[in-house]
Amino acid sequence: MSAGIHDTGAAEDREPEVTADQLSLVRRLRQPRTIISIVLPLALLALFVRSLPGFRLDELPDKILNADGPMLLLAFTVFYLGFPLRGLRWTWLVRRTGFPLRVRDGTEIIFLSWLVNCLVPAKLGDVYRAYLLKINSPVSLSRTFGTVFVERILDLFAIVVLGLAAGWVSFRSGLPGEVQVVFAIGVVIVIVLAAGLLTMRNFGRRIMVALPVPHRIVEFYDRFEEGVFASVGLRALPGLVILTGLIWATEATRLYLVVQALGLPDVHLGISGAFFIALSASLLTAIPITPAGLGFVEGAVVGLLTIVYGVPQTEALAITVVDRTISVLTIIILGTIAYAISGKRRGAGVTVST
Repeated sequence: MSAGIHDTGAAEDREPEVTADQLSLVRRLRQPRTIISIVLPLALLALFVRSLPGFRLDELPDKILNADGPMLLLAFTVFYLGFPLRGLRWTWLVRRTGFPLRVRDGTEIIFLSWLVNCLVPAKLGDVYRAYLLKINSPVSLSRTFGTVFVERILDLFAIVVLGLAAGWVSFRSGLPGEVQVVFAIGVVIVIVLAAGLLTMRNFGRRIMVALPVPHRIVEFYDRFEEGVFASVGLRALPGLVILTGLIWATEATRLYLVVQALGLPDVHLGISGAFFIALSASLLTAIPITPAGLGFVEGAVVGLLTIVYGVPQTEALAITVVDRTISVLTIIILGTIAYAISGKRRGAGVTVST
C-alpha cells in the first residue's frame, strides 16, 4: 500500500519547512551562482591543461575512441551496481528508525539525489533526498537527516581506511611525500569523526540545551540524534560496514576497468592504485563548492596519476575524462530521464514493505 505524505504529531509539525520551490532543480539551475559554480572550474581546468606542454590534446580523442567498448560497458555496469547497494544500506538505516522503506524506493530516491548533486553545488542532493522521503512517507525530516548523516560518516570512514590501506599496499617500497600528506589528512579525519560522534552521543543534548537557541531547534536536534543513533547499533554495524566496503569497491573497480579499457602501455596502476586514486578523489567531492567536485576532482586525479604514479599527462587526462564521463555525465543523462518520469518528486508515495 502507499504511505501518506503527511507527518503526524505536534512535534513533527514543528519541523523546519522545506518547500518544493526551495528545492526546485530548474530554479536552482537558473541561478547565477549555480551557473558560475559549473562553468568557472571547468574553464580554469581547461586553461590549465592547455597551458602545460605535457598535455598533447591532439592525441586525446584517439586514445579515448580506441578504448575497449565491452570493458567500458563493464566499468559502467559495475559503477551502477553501487546504486542498489546504496539503496539497500539507506533502506536498512531508515527501517531501524521505524519506517519500512523498500529497497527499490530507496534506490530511486538516492539516484535522483545524485542528479541534484551533479548539477548544483552545496551538496543539496542530501537535502533533496530527505525532502523526497518526507513528501512520500510519514517520516520525520530531521530523523531522515540523521540517517543521511550516518551514511556520510560511514562513507568518510571507509574512504579514509580503505584509501590508507590501498596506499600502503601500493607504496610498500616507500611513501612519497604527497602520499604522506594524504595519510596525515586521513588520520586527522578519522580522529575528528570519532571525537564528534562520541561528543554527540554523550554530551550533544546537554550542549544544545545550554545554548541560547529556541526550543524548536532542540526538538529538531533530538529527532536528528535519534535518526543517527537509532539507525546504527552494534548488531547492525558489521553489515553496514560490509555494504559500505562493497559500495566503495564499485568506485575503485570502475576506475581500474577504465584504465584497462584504454589499454595505455605506460600506465601500470593496479587495483590498489585504483583504490587509492578513486578514494582520494572522492574526498574532494565532499567539498560543497562545485557540483560533483567539478574542476577539483579532475585536477586532483590528473595530479595524482602524474605526480604519484608517473602516468604521462595525456594518458592521465584520458583516464580522467572517461572515468568522469561514466561517474558524472551518465548520471546527468540517465538521472534527467528518471527525474522526468519519477512520481517521487511529486509526492506520489512509496510502497511500504511488509
